[in-house]
Amino acid sequence: MTKTLTGIAASDGFAHAPAYKLVEPDLTVSKEKIDDTDAEIESLKDAFSKSKEELQAIRKKAEESLGEEEAQVFDAHIMVLDDPDLFDQTKSVIEENQMNAEAAFEQVTDNFIQMFEAMEDNPYMQERAADIKDVRKRVIAHLLNVTLPNPSTIDKEVIVIAEDLTPSDTAQLNKDYVKAFVTDIGGRTSHSAIMARSLEIPAIVGAGVVTEEIVDGTELLVDGTTGEVIVDPTDEQVATFEKAAAEFEELKAQWETLKDEETRTKDGKHVELAANIGTPKDVPGVIENGGEGVGLYRTEFLYMDSNELPTEDEQYEAYKKVLEAMDGKPVVVRTMDIGGDKELPYLDLPDEMNPFLGYRAIRISLEEDEIFRTQLRALLRASVHGKLRIMFPMIATIQELRDAKAILEEERQKLVDQDVDVADDFQVGIMIEIPAAAVIADQLAKEVDFFSIGTNDLMQYTMAADRMNERVSYLYQPYNPSLLRLIDFVIKAAHKEGKWAGMCGEVAGDQRAVPLLLGMGLDEFSMSATSILKTRSLLSKLDSKEMEALAEKALNDCGTQEDVIALLDEYNL
Repeated sequence: MTKTLTGIAASDGFAHAPAYKLVEPDLTVSKEKIDDTDAEIESLKDAFSKSKEELQAIRKKAEESLGEEEAQVFDAHIMVLDDPDLFDQTKSVIEENQMNAEAAFEQVTDNFIQMFEAMEDNPYMQERAADIKDVRKRVIAHLLNVTLPNPSTIDKEVIVIAEDLTPSDTAQLNKDYVKAFVTDIGGRTSHSAIMARSLEIPAIVGAGVVTEEIVDGTELLVDGTTGEVIVDPTDEQVATFEKAAAEFEELKAQWETLKDEETRTKDGKHVELAANIGTPKDVPGVIENGGEGVGLYRTEFLYMDSNELPTEDEQYEAYKKVLEAMDGKPVVVRTMDIGGDKELPYLDLPDEMNPFLGYRAIRISLEEDEIFRTQLRALLRASVHGKLRIMFPMIATIQELRDAKAILEEERQKLVDQDVDVADDFQVGIMIEIPAAAVIADQLAKEVDFFSIGTNDLMQYTMAADRMNERVSYLYQPYNPSLLRLIDFVIKAAHKEGKWAGMCGEVAGDQRAVPLLLGMGLDEFSMSATSILKTRSLLSKLDSKEMEALAEKALNDCGTQEDVIALLDEYNL
């Protein structure tokens, strides 16, 4: 029977194919008394080894298909398997209780998961719980000799239906066959949604009970632009859908013609559309999608993808590669942003109750200044190879900025004294992601060349709401007037001092937010590379003066996020 189910539109596009339910095998574990504990320990060791091999293979595939940044999630899973405590504790439970390996492993991982999940104010630890669950499933599958579903074996066109897709699942999707996916749970910022946008396949998440409502093999229509799934459609619905899909393909073809164009509004105003990257391997995607620059190069992946601190020369080569590949287009390089949800096993950082409000980013750099100086020297040496913009993250005070600039100047002078070439036109800026910095943006603007607004953190700090905590997810409000007023103040503060203001957070690529940001005067929008052409097309249809009036209304007349959205809908944007 025909029915329509609705979820969150996570990745644009249309798909028409039969349902493929990604169902997991029964991983129920029974506790058994065993005599040969050595054999159980060997089985456990073998399961760990096979799981690690699988994860390394999945990581490699993810790096090839999705890019280094998305592949990094599997490093956390491999780190779980490499944690000696996990193996040693399971071994002890097997020996002390003469228990079978799978029951012992489930018992030990239960303890870890419960401990981490109890830390409700610590999103990093809660993510560790999710990593352990993913790894446990893989290890227990090997111990039980059952096979986990392998999306990479799909060899015909399908729409994947699942309760949720783990990063491991999503990384194995072959977009030649998997035309879309729909899940019961999830949100626009979940790993699976982000990966779907990287793969450029339609996705709907948080659709409720699709796994219960949809039978394997049922014909489906998926509209990733509206979040609708039509189950067992009529001929008339298929015809209407195919027409909409054809129009979307025409639209994409129109976007493609803008690849080599400057980004200009309807009335001729130029803004810069840049991309966020994690490694030099992401640069071809920026160029292919017509990026006018790199608005955020997350250098922490240089540190996270290594067993020790990267050397000055290693960093220099990475920065040089990006600058040269961008061929004179600007590249904003953010200095090391470790801490919060990103840890380094070889850097002995303290355990903290709330690492997002703790010792991270510029706070580490200023204290561990030799690490910072090494990075700055590499950046300064690379500056002669392109248009470099250095950006300090997590700045809260003017003194932090001055201290960071002082160290930068010291290292610049040392290189000059050693007759090492350093460009004289590189820029220095900061991320605005702490409300304290936004409020004194008029003072900070006097001491920088630019601002880049990090809306993900700015939003959660402004609302005092962890965006990974479902209980307060209603406060994830990118259109809340309080956040919009902070953004507006930051942009105006930059312009008053003749400086430019950009944005590298999730909101910069949000099509609904673009008109507002244009109206506020944002100079640079940095987003995932796959959103650039769509945004360029949108901007070409907008009059900047009209958007200024729209922004004024949103800032002055709207009291809630709902008011702002209603205003945008009224303008038919």
